[in-house]
Amino acid sequence: MNKALIVIDIQNEYFEHGGMELVNPVPASIQAGKIIQRFREKGLPIVHIQHISADPIHLPFFIEGTEFAEIHANVKPLPNEVVIRKHFPNGFRETGLLNYLKENKITELVVVGMMTHMCIDATTRAAVDLGYTCTVIDDACATLDLEINGKCIKADDVHQAFLAALAFFYANIQSTEKYLAEN
Repeated sequence: MNKALIVIDIQNEYFEHGGMELVNPVPASIQAGKIIQRFREKGLPIVHIQHISADPIHLPFFIEGTEFAEIHANVKPLPNEVVIRKHFPNGFRETGLLNYLKENKITELVVVGMMTHMCIDATTRAAVDLGYTCTVIDDACATLDLEINGKCIKADDVHQAFLAALAFFYANIQSTEKYLAEN
């Protein structure tokens, strides 16, 4: 199998002082950095996905040209690494991701990034529907507290529930430590 790492939306907007701060984004980015380093050591492809707002007036996050839209320093792409910009949660929608993976005969994806309940979930499900085998690194992803019907769902519960749903059919879920021990 040809493997690629997909690093989704680890951008400054999700960190302290950003407009959509997640719960524990720094530890997740550090773990993602460890996975990135392993892929670099092995010379395997790394694709960074960068969310850019398509409608800055109604969605005032990830505004092109701002420091908040930039990829976080903990996972900064190297010049030879691919950066694909997107406007939707699904990293395949209206992007060149699928073409890149096909051109490089990639069959297996390792996924890290932000937010577990949105872009990690949407991209992983789309990838499997397109025929890819996926592994999601659980501690290299982060999300936030959500609210529904007046109830607050804590970020860890959101994170675990979405990973459990992905594990049911869509992805192998592993910790950074386990992934690095096996790869």
